[in-house]
Amino acid sequence: MADPKGFLKVQERELPKRRPVPVRIMDFKEVYENQDPTQLRRQAGRCMDCGIPFCHSGCPLGNLIPEWNDLIWRGEGRQAIERLHATNNFPEFTGTLCPAPCEASCVLGINQPAVTIKQVEVSIIDQAWANGWVTPHPPERLTGKTVAVVGSGPAGLAAAQQLTRAGHTVAVYERDDRIGGLLRYGIPDFKMEKKRLDARLAQMQAEGTRFRAGVTIGEDIAWDDLRSRYDAVVIATGATVPRDLPIPGRDLLGVHFAMDYLVQQNKVVAGDQVAAQITAEGRHVVVIGGGDTGADCIGTAHRQGALSVTNLAIGIQPPAERPEHQPWPTTPTLFEVSSAHEEGGERVYLASTVEFLANEAGEVRALRVAETEYLDGRRVPKSGTEREIPADLVLIAMGFTGPESDTLHGQLRVPFENGTVERDGDYATSEAGVFVAGDAGRGQSLIVWAIAEGRAAASAVDRYLEGETQLPFPVRPTDRALTV
Repeated sequence: MADPKGFLKVQERELPKRRPVPVRIMDFKEVYENQDPTQLRRQAGRCMDCGIPFCHSGCPLGNLIPEWNDLIWRGEGRQAIERLHATNNFPEFTGTLCPAPCEASCVLGINQPAVTIKQVEVSIIDQAWANGWVTPHPPERLTGKTVAVVGSGPAGLAAAQQLTRAGHTVAVYERDDRIGGLLRYGIPDFKMEKKRLDARLAQMQAEGTRFRAGVTIGEDIAWDDLRSRYDAVVIATGATVPRDLPIPGRDLLGVHFAMDYLVQQNKVVAGDQVAAQITAEGRHVVVIGGGDTGADCIGTAHRQGALSVTNLAIGIQPPAERPEHQPWPTTPTLFEVSSAHEEGGERVYLASTVEFLANEAGEVRALRVAETEYLDGRRVPKSGTEREIPADLVLIAMGFTGPESDTLHGQLRVPFENGTVERDGDYATSEAGVFVAGDAGRGQSLIVWAIAEGRAAASAVDRYLEGETQLPFPVRPTDRALTV
């Protein structure tokens, strides 16, 4: 049978039998090296006076990219971090984790490689931390108003820092045992070491932000009680409900959601003891989902000593270069190769998983996979192409459907729409004084959008606390670039 897309090669190869873990030591330190200063300055110098710098339109934060590129080219690092902090609370997070939509909008991208904006950004903040240029900015006066921020991911932290600096008394609630949300337990250290997060949290504490870890709102404190204790509440719980794959064999041992797997390893790296840890050691691993979370699973599996790692994506492999129907300055869908992909494993596109197969012990032993075909706009398994892929650990990394709604809807009575908390154009819910920012209101999105929405929601909360009229409900929020 003809196989022009190479779909069958992974199914037809003979995987090795279980054997001792390969002798290849990989740690969880960040894989990225600091850019050579000369090369960095050269890249910053490539940023020209565009007249209309489209990188602004590509960045949800509205970062002043040409300005801090020019300052780096001039060797003025301290002024560069001031420009960067003017629009972005946490450039160390975006500089390591953001997919850089700004680079897709770089004017140079018309006919040559874009400026390495993301690399310049992280170099600016690294230089600032190294030279002691990042200092606390406590408010000059206190307003006497109090705000509870529920969720300590990038949206919650950005909202909390902005509101604290405005003079409000802010408490951030997090149900996990450590502050940081997705940044703490969802991102492997090889992508961003937690010392970056800890340094920023120390700055925020010095400014006056209060952190309450290990508190589940809706259980330990009812949402109504929280609302009565504070003048305003910001919901920044993220979109934590994983998208499932309800096919035969889903309940077999060895089939897990990606985030359950990643959280456990992050806890181990932090020094915790995790009972019955999900591990890839000595196993054939299949990761379902071709996004960032899937790549995080791939890199983690390599470090745990997996025998093999196969990554399945249901769709067509994206092109390596910008397609004609996604012209500059739009953000193109491209074939991305992360550090985890470079470390090994195999990626298979047009792969539809139709069943998980069990051994006698009720554990997953293989996946039955078919080639994907498109019928009436739907992606369905193509009859007659089914094959088995050996696997004794399967990680489902198919994204997230929205925030957890049980206590939010039941206690706080905020309505949901399309799986997310309904809000107006000023980030306000139908409950007075309750706002929502980030993935909880937007749906699964980028870290740069989370920070942008946290900043914008903080501005809306500040106006509310100062007595200004909110927009009528339910005007829908737009996807404009947000700056505060």
